[in-house]
Amino acid sequence: MNGATTLPKRASAWRRQLPAFLRHGRLAAMVEGFTLALFLGMAGLTYYMLSGSGQSYTLLTPPIVALLLVANLVPAIALLMLLGRRVAKRRAAQSAIGSDGQLHVRLVAIFSIVASVPMLLVVIFASLLFQYGVQFWFSDSARNMLQNASDLARGYYEQNLREVGDETVTMSSDLRKELLDSQVNSPRFAEYLLYQVVGRKLSRAAIIELGKDGIARTAATVDPENRPAADKLTPEVVKRLGEGETIVVQTRNNQIDAVTLLYPGSKVYLYASRNADSSSFSNVARAQKVLSDYDLFAAQSRALQLRFNIALFVGSLLLVGIAVYIALAVADWMVRPVNELVTAARRITAGDLSARVTGPKSRDEIGTLAAAFNRMTQRLEAQTGALVAANSQLDERRAFIEAILSGVSAGVLSVDFDGVVQLLNSSAAAILVDEGDDPVGRPLLKVSPELAEFIASEDSAGIVQVRAHGDLRTLAVKRSQDASRHILTFDDITQQLSDQRRAAWSDVARRIAHEIKNPLTPIQLAAERLQRRYAEEVTSDKATFTRLTGTIVRQVGDLRRIVDEFSSFARMPKPVFRREAVGDIARHALFLHEVAHPDIRFEYEADLPDLDMVCDRRQLGQALTNIVKNAVESIEQKPVSENAGPHGHVRMALGQSGEDIIITVRDDGIGLPPERDRILEPYMTTRTKGTGLGLAIVKKIVEEHLGEIRFDDAQGGGACVTLRFAAGALEKMEEGQVIALPKGKVTANGA
Repeated sequence: MNGATTLPKRASAWRRQLPAFLRHGRLAAMVEGFTLALFLGMAGLTYYMLSGSGQSYTLLTPPIVALLLVANLVPAIALLMLLGRRVAKRRAAQSAIGSDGQLHVRLVAIFSIVASVPMLLVVIFASLLFQYGVQFWFSDSARNMLQNASDLARGYYEQNLREVGDETVTMSSDLRKELLDSQVNSPRFAEYLLYQVVGRKLSRAAIIELGKDGIARTAATVDPENRPAADKLTPEVVKRLGEGETIVVQTRNNQIDAVTLLYPGSKVYLYASRNADSSSFSNVARAQKVLSDYDLFAAQSRALQLRFNIALFVGSLLLVGIAVYIALAVADWMVRPVNELVTAARRITAGDLSARVTGPKSRDEIGTLAAAFNRMTQRLEAQTGALVAANSQLDERRAFIEAILSGVSAGVLSVDFDGVVQLLNSSAAAILVDEGDDPVGRPLLKVSPELAEFIASEDSAGIVQVRAHGDLRTLAVKRSQDASRHILTFDDITQQLSDQRRAAWSDVARRIAHEIKNPLTPIQLAAERLQRRYAEEVTSDKATFTRLTGTIVRQVGDLRRIVDEFSSFARMPKPVFRREAVGDIARHALFLHEVAHPDIRFEYEADLPDLDMVCDRRQLGQALTNIVKNAVESIEQKPVSENAGPHGHVRMALGQSGEDIIITVRDDGIGLPPERDRILEPYMTTRTKGTGLGLAIVKKIVEEHLGEIRFDDAQGGGACVTLRFAAGALEKMEEGQVIALPKGKVTANGA
């Protein structure tokens, strides 16, 4: 029964392992093909290096020959090892274990490496020792000596050619200078020409003029043989000089002749010649012949060199083949007692922990392994049941805790007593760290210094303000701890506090507007009536009366304006969304202040002039007008420069990023105040005449338009206000859909 159930399990296991086995087979075939290609390539390269032109007549240096031998021997040994691997896998597959032959393969690899590494060292040593002995007779030093003699003869020959050429060119320059003071047929010039020939160690020289008829005539000469000019100045030389060569140097009849133009562009030539020993010309050929004879003689040593290295190559492969054969035999012997262990291990792998190995028949390592295997299976059978039950409970608890932590909106953070973050849920990660940042394992002091300070205070609960994502957030934090860690739970109440403050200020604004607006009208009417009725009757101090009543009317108007702002903030109507041209709204808001402040330069820039957005035209215009108004007031508070030109600069830019529409207002005024985190709160102002409601109204408008507002320090001074609107979401507002989006985000920091 046991055997009947084992066979189907084994067949099923073989079916599961078949794709991986095929993949390994394809990989092995690729490796074998690559090794074979490498061996053939190295053989071809070796043949090319041994028979290629430029090396066939030289004795290869011992390092190169040894390198070629090793380069061919290594892939050949690898091929033998791969062949042994293939035989080993076939033998293992035919054995009772039925494995893929890893033990056979390892033994083949170990035996091959053990045989190959010292053998390669011996091969290298033997090859180098033999070749250095041969190189003693055919060394590079001997050939270099002959080569140097040949190079010396050729150098002497070429040096004479260069020397005669250089002397001729220099003499032509001296003769031209001399001809400025004397005639070519004068005794003085003849004496000077002779002086030049003797002083420059020349044998003869002549000035030859080529007439219009093409006949060369000698104008002046120093020539003991008195040879005709046609022999000195040949047509070939004339042609080469006419093609632009500066000087033509030739050798003939044991002499070196040089010809150059005496005057560039003319038909007057200077010929100079120096006698040379005939042996100096023949030494070059003789030295080259000696070198060639030596190369032919040295080539006879190549056959001995190659035969010796081929013998080393064949002997090495034979040794590796013997090692592979021995490895296969040893593997077969070692696998036999392992068969029972493998069978029992497969039963345990299939889940049968009752499998045991029969009593060991020997006291060697294999027998000890069988006894240890039986003890191990007994312990495994006893412990597996307990582990399965414990793991099941742990998995259930872990899944339950993870479900709770991921579902709660509050942030949960676990910190050990060393201040290192151990665990946090998604809500805590969204509040404290950037997207993609994993704070686990990092000190809490670096993740959130404010929470680290709260833990250090040992308070159990409190309100903590933390700076995250560039914003200042207010968290309601509670702390608890167990034996190894602190556990913080916190809620982000930033928006809640902001809504509470705004609601409170709205209520205050309504009360102020109600209490103040009612008596303002009678006061204003009374003051205006006093002006109209009693202005003419007052005679004692009419100017004071007029000034006081005007002050009452003017101050009542200021109070009415303040009350109107309170009313606008408290009872701002819901926006009516329509498709509007954003560029027209922005330009209109900028134009209103451009007319009122001619001493300030206003600039408008738009990437897309015809940009539409679903919005409330009046409210968006009011928001932009308030922002530009703040920019103008910031510029007016800046000290006036003595230089000519505008007092300041306000620049409004309209652009698009993806589906978002971005409006930027930049000024060069006094910049953001130190209380930049509170500039959007109602009634928070740094100006003596401000109500602090302008930016609060802007924030409310931006939030109702599903936008974000950001305050930064402008480069070079001033402030930069950025409004970003989600145009795609606003499209749904025009269609009348109700969408659930977060309120606008506000950021104020230094850029």
